[in-house]
Amino acid sequence: MNRVALTVVAVAALLAPAARAQVAGRATIGLATAEMDAVVLGWSAKKQVLGKPLYNEKNEKVGTIDDVIITPDQAVSYATVGAGGFVGLAKYDVAIPIIQIKQDDGKFVLEGATKDVIKAMPKFEYAKP
Repeated sequence: MNRVALTVVAVAALLAPAARAQVAGRATIGLATAEMDAVVLGWSAKKQVLGKPLYNEKNEKVGTIDDVIITPDQAVSYATVGAGGFVGLAKYDVAIPIIQIKQDDGKFVLEGATKDVIKAMPKFEYAKP
């Protein structure tokens, strides 16, 4: 490639409106600039969600968010919340749709929840590989 062609390719790459890459000539991966804004404003499971307490609207702690599960079709996500137990004994997880959990003043809130409501939910178990 000559210098002019190389310069044109470099400038075109810098001016591309999306941070996407062509993989094997058929699949585009990455994010468009508009999508990046939504990602930046979203929750980080590792930094902002996992291990955080879950409260009800009365500011009572009703559990702890232990994991985030994404369904195979990616249509619905769930938080697994630790229920029951004392100091980790007899504790188990329940699954709650992420859409039901709100963030209020930096706290995760599940309206209408109590420890008894969480304990009465069906136990969540990971699929066996």
